Amino acid sequence: MTALPEADDITKIFGSGVGRRIETVALRDFSFRIETTRPLITGVVGESGSGKSTMARLLLGLEEPTKGAVRYRGADLRHLSNTQRAAFRREVQAVFQDPFESFNSFYKVDHMLETPIRKFKLAHSKGEAHQLILNALGAVGLRPEETLGRFPHQLSGGQRQRVMVARALLLNPKLIIADEPVSMIDASLRATVLTAL
Repeated sequence: MTALPEADDITKIFGSGVGRRIETVALRDFSFRIETTRPLITGVVGESGSGKSTMARLLLGLEEPTKGAVRYRGADLRHLSNTQRAAFRREVQAVFQDPFESFNSFYKVDHMLETPIRKFKLAHSKGEAHQLILNALGAVGLRPEETLGRFPHQLSGGQRQRVMVARALLLNPKLIIADEPVSMIDASLRATVLTAL
């Protein structure tokens, strides 16, 4: 059975200083895989600075390992064809710990939700696209009238985080890699968001 994500003995070392002589080992000899046989939630626990976010960035293909390989459906992320890369971007979604980094402050929230619908042709009409957005926002406990038409800075941290979860859910992905996805959300709404995920 082919794994969705698979980290094969990966190490990630960051260099800094003049000539990058100072090395920081963020992850060492790490292996990990999630099979495609059934829905699954896997939690990775560790103290701050233990490499959890680096692991997530490697699995998303945002960083390349110093050693080892990261694969998705058996294909090395460094060598995906255009077709494989498009499928990867559709099937693997991220929810980052600090959602503000994911927003372009020049665009309203609507843009962030409409773009994946348009890019991946998820709707046949504007009405259908709007309904998909309403459904995704509702799944994470956001009211469209309080969310759409606003810029990211006009939302609270918890609202921004829920918009990121809604965006991930829009694509009905095979895999969601979430880095503390409810850290900014009120305790009363965390169960709603986790249930949606």
